[in-house]
Amino acid sequence: MLKIYNTLARDKQEFIPIEQNKVRMYVCGMTVYDYCHAGHARVMVVFDMVYRWLMASGYDVIFVRNITDIDDKIIKRATENGESIHTLTQRFIDAMHEDERALGVLAPDHEPRATEYVTQMLDMIGQLEINGLAYRAADGDVNFAVRKFEGYGKLSGKTLDDLRAGERVEVSDGKADPLDFVLWKHAKESEPEEVKWASQWGKGRPGWAIECSAMSSALLGKHFDIHGGGADLQFPHHENEIAQSEGALLHDHNNQGQFVNYWMHNGFVRVDNEKMSKSLGNFFTIREVLQKFDAEVFRFFILRAHYRSPLNYSDMHIDDAKSALTRLYTALKNIPAGGVIVDWEEVHAQRFKAAMDDDFNSPEAMAVLFELANEVNKTTDMKLAGQLRGLGGVLGLLQRDAKEFLQGGHANDGLSEADIVGQIEARRAAKQSKNFAEADHIRKALLAKGIILEDGASGTNWRRA
Repeated sequence: MLKIYNTLARDKQEFIPIEQNKVRMYVCGMTVYDYCHAGHARVMVVFDMVYRWLMASGYDVIFVRNITDIDDKIIKRATENGESIHTLTQRFIDAMHEDERALGVLAPDHEPRATEYVTQMLDMIGQLEINGLAYRAADGDVNFAVRKFEGYGKLSGKTLDDLRAGERVEVSDGKADPLDFVLWKHAKESEPEEVKWASQWGKGRPGWAIECSAMSSALLGKHFDIHGGGADLQFPHHENEIAQSEGALLHDHNNQGQFVNYWMHNGFVRVDNEKMSKSLGNFFTIREVLQKFDAEVFRFFILRAHYRSPLNYSDMHIDDAKSALTRLYTALKNIPAGGVIVDWEEVHAQRFKAAMDDDFNSPEAMAVLFELANEVNKTTDMKLAGQLRGLGGVLGLLQRDAKEFLQGGHANDGLSEADIVGQIEARRAAKQSKNFAEADHIRKALLAKGIILEDGASGTNWRRA
């Protein structure tokens, strides 16, 4: 029985889909004006894990993750670069897809772009105006009247008087209340024509939150199962989504109706106890990380922590993740890659399932992988080794040829495979001629460069530390 921590309920709840054996899930994606950083990588990998586990559990999943391709930061960056919005966003969408593929992230079923759904956004804003929840301000913007929606604050758990205008919520003279948020921004003369859409309120462009309400309802319906994103989106973005979605699509006199049943939020990536973000300047792009570390190692590092907990980024922690993943691959060195089917009746698989069903507890699931690896190393049981590879695959791990992982990676030792094999052959010859001092010298010299030799009945294997 799958249980999910529901931010809306502030509790772990049994997952009951709206439609039997079907799951509709929406996750807030990236704003594409720059390369994705490690915080974005966590969102990608975490909800890829959720997607994979739901499918492994037998659900028919429709997964939607949007792209924000119109935004103040996008306009500013394109203007600075002297290029069109489309050219800028397409370049970073392509880069994002490259990062996702490197991290083993499956493509969502739908990847809508905000600019493709402006018509649906305008329809929703118009409905909010009809329902008395939106008004045109003196400055030309159309705003959502927060205090007219009785449920506002239920996701963040704060009263209206406690709440303040948060990140990306702009306070202006045109607002009737500082907490009101923009649904439609009136066009400014200084902005390029490609960000000006015609509307009944004049030329302009959508506010930030409205895009997700319009795209999710268009692709998943007005009531769906799971909505996810980073913890920083809980307020105001997701709070605003609930208000405008329920206000437009499920509105009656008591504001009754449920937009989403389960809200999931992954924890921050932190550097020196501060959230990693572009605004703080303490971020590392995925590309920078992958220049130093193997992509699967980085994925392993992310999944090693529970998705709701903070993730402390450091080279030392990723190096430790590399050592841990190496132990798992070492147990698979005699197992061909791919094609393994998990036996879910086997005891380790049952414990793995129990961990994942407990709010996607990937650290506990990984503990099972290490137990399996220990068993394989002791018994050389090929069936258990197959289980190890199969269960790792459920997390998007352990699908490469073990030799490729153990001997590849990010080598900075200056040694090619041919160099290493040549040194192993020289060591073998030295041992054969009983020059054990020379053989030991070769082994130590290789070890100093991070090359570990493992002697066995079939000869000497090697791997990079």
